[in-house]
Amino acid sequence: MEVADLLTQGLDSLALNISPPTQAQLLEYLNLLKQWNQVYNLTGVREITAMVPKHILDSLAILPYVCGNSILDVGTGAGLPGLLFAITRPNWQCFLLDSNAKKIRFIRQAVIELKLKNVIIIHSRLEKFKSDQTFDTIIARAYTNLPTFYQQTIRFSHKNSCLLAMKGLYPTEELAAMKNYAIEINCFPLKIPQLIAQRHLVRINLNSDTPITI
Repeated sequence: MEVADLLTQGLDSLALNISPPTQAQLLEYLNLLKQWNQVYNLTGVREITAMVPKHILDSLAILPYVCGNSILDVGTGAGLPGLLFAITRPNWQCFLLDSNAKKIRFIRQAVIELKLKNVIIIHSRLEKFKSDQTFDTIIARAYTNLPTFYQQTIRFSHKNSCLLAMKGLYPTEELAAMKNYAIEINCFPLKIPQLIAQRHLVRINLNSDTPITI
């Protein structure tokens, strides 16, 4: 099956209404990623058909869980999921942070070639990043454990922010380690089209006095 058909079918399965021009941008992103990956080793996924579920659909499946329209993607890597959010949600302001110079170089080039106007690129380690700005959503994809993610990012949040941590298997031990925090936590199982592996999304809501629920 053609890559474009795989993408369209996957987006339909996720009930995401993504226009044909935007789908074309996503395909252009995939082509850029495959091209750069041959030299810079940005991802362990080599085949572009495998990138559709493992990168594109995996990232976009969490769109319904995002709060607000200012997004900080920590440890964005090759722009996953932040760059894909910027493509599919042009009204969002997406801040992409990573300490890896090769990946930041790729993101800069992708932003230029995809003509994206809503991306701010931050080349820094999260611990050294300083900002007076707060964000509606702070997200991490396979970045670190939940307690560390919470401790490192809470300073960039406001009372209505949410933190999103993308996980594979159900993170039993990490969730147990969060029980000391008086915050609301939910873990959602995700079904990613064309992908057999388990996926979960942990959402930490900072606007609630409700005790942690798992």
